Amino acid sequence: MGVPDRLKSLIRDVADFPKPGILFKDITPLLADPCGLSLAVELMANSWRDNRPDIVVGTESRGFIFGTAVAQSLSCGFVPIRKAGKLPYETISVEYELEYGSDEVHMHVDAVKPGQSVLMVDDLIATGGTMRAACDLINQCGGEILGIAVLIELAGLGGREKLKPHEIHAQLTY
Repeated sequence: MGVPDRLKSLIRDVADFPKPGILFKDITPLLADPCGLSLAVELMANSWRDNRPDIVVGTESRGFIFGTAVAQSLSCGFVPIRKAGKLPYETISVEYELEYGSDEVHMHVDAVKPGQSVLMVDDLIATGGTMRAACDLINQCGGEILGIAVLIELAGLGGREKLKPHEIHAQLTY
């Protein structure tokens, strides 16, 4: 079994979650498998070893899981991007549109310094809305985005287009 097949075998499809018509990619079996988790993190980090970022940024909540592990693998710090009201210090924010309504992401105002190179990490890119908002936060504070590392890309949903011109490395594509 090849590497992509090994990882895919640890991802469970859940129909109609969180709402009817959605096929959810559940990564919890992969997270519970020591070899699968280690392999996923190393593959996500490997693309950035020759151009190591100053900081890794992960989006709430599964981006925290992979982001901190990738940051440790690359010997970088980690910055969380969270939903409104979850961070204790002064924040900057970006509001973005969802299929039905809007949402908002926040980051501490001093988390990323101007000129710092940043690797954006999440578990999955679908439509790209959350990651686009997270990238906008980095741009607001003067950070320089090296690229985006994700475990899964749902290619048919157009997220890659929304995230241009950023380089995206996805380990699995559906």
